[in-house]
Amino acid sequence: MARPIRIEFGNAVYHIVARGNERKEIFRVDKDRHIFLQTLEQMIEQFGVMLHCYCLMPNHYHLVVQTPRANLSQALGWFQTTYTVRHNCRHKRSGRLFQGRYKAHLVEADGYARQLIPYIHLNPVRPRDRSKPIPSEREKELRCYVWSSHRVYAGLQKKPSWLTLDWQRYWGRNSQEAQREYRRDIKGMFEKPAPLLWEQVKGGLVLGGEKLWDKVKDIVQGKNGTDEIRWKERQGYEENRKRVGELILVKEDKRVKIWIKVRLGGERKREVAKEFGYRDPSGVTQVIKRLEQTLIEDRMLRNKLMGLKREMYNVKS
Repeated sequence: MARPIRIEFGNAVYHIVARGNERKEIFRVDKDRHIFLQTLEQMIEQFGVMLHCYCLMPNHYHLVVQTPRANLSQALGWFQTTYTVRHNCRHKRSGRLFQGRYKAHLVEADGYARQLIPYIHLNPVRPRDRSKPIPSEREKELRCYVWSSHRVYAGLQKKPSWLTLDWQRYWGRNSQEAQREYRRDIKGMFEKPAPLLWEQVKGGLVLGGEKLWDKVKDIVQGKNGTDEIRWKERQGYEENRKRVGELILVKEDKRVKIWIKVRLGGERKREVAKEFGYRDPSGVTQVIKRLEQTLIEDRMLRNKLMGLKREMYNVKS
């Protein structure tokens, strides 16, 4: 499995998620959670990281961190290793505590802070089936949940010194107004399914607008590691598929649609055959063969298909 790509630059903001190995618990008792938060505080002090939000679940955790020093890998690497050692010593165990590397999505605060913070804080009360609404009777349970920054944002608990509340400005001009508006937002999320925020993540890396997305693509393009190359190939393939989909929408000739999908989109003939109702790939092969034979005499059709090819090339370049 490819390792997650890490994009680091000054003051980048990330949503971090890490799960227990084999989805097992990373917190057995409350003492573990206290040690986790103490270790988190040490990371913040030692690496100059800013923490905007956190939520501890039995087998995973969420953090929203900002890195003025562009040192995410260094800070989170130290943090997870240190907590693992402390956890293992306490419980007389050995081996990995976390499942692979943590996930880190870059976040555009201005566009997504007001969606992301409630999404994270609602984790303790959200149903396993994300398509189901969050029951209103669990609102009290969330209000009493002490292992996240929810109570601080809601004005129910004093802010710890290591938590940054700069993002309260997205709810109001002062603390009281922000807390009131935040509570209103949270209340409005009960009795309805939680928003599918991660469907908006671009390229598996960015929860943000085009400006941040373009910046990340430029950074990745400048790297030539194995993981970056795989990512670029995957993005190129996905962009190609998207463009093919746009092209065939405006084409009525089934032969041309099939040609676009196979010749320009690189799709498998077996999949295209199934989509267009052929019993096997040979039907698609024959359609393409006959169409391309027609191009010898049909200059208008030839120019049309070559124009489509140039259009695809220009988009990709």
